Amino acid sequence: MDNGLIVRPGVVVPDAELSWRFSRSSGPGGQSVNTTDSRVELSFDVAGTTALSAVLKSRALERLETRLVDGVLTIAASEYKSQWRNREAAKERLVAVLKEAIAAPPRPRRPTKPSKGAVRRRLDDKKRRGETKRLRGRPDD
Repeated sequence: MDNGLIVRPGVVVPDAELSWRFSRSSGPGGQSVNTTDSRVELSFDVAGTTALSAVLKSRALERLETRLVDGVLTIAASEYKSQWRNREAAKERLVAVLKEAIAAPPRPRRPTKPSKGAVRRRLDDKKRRGETKRLRGRPDD
């Protein structure tokens, strides 16, 4: 295995900070369903990590507060029969969640005014539409 989980350039979570737990998957699985521990739980202590700077850590803690239990983020994967594939799926999900949590906030929208031509076209269309509707009425006798 490599020596860490690359979240984005400059942010690598060391393997030592990842905690793995294995258990039996629920649901149908065939002959090996009661013998293999294929379900994977990957835990990462966001509050106590050294992989994130103070700014990124506070951003992650704020955005993930509903998913954290005592500062620990847990990802479960059990969609595959193979424990190895479930491990890979859990890693990918952890990277995706962390990447989204530490992303920079979007720039604020700067309000703009419509151009004079756009305003004129809109008003002309409204006039044309109103005229069409007015002509639908009963003719005056």
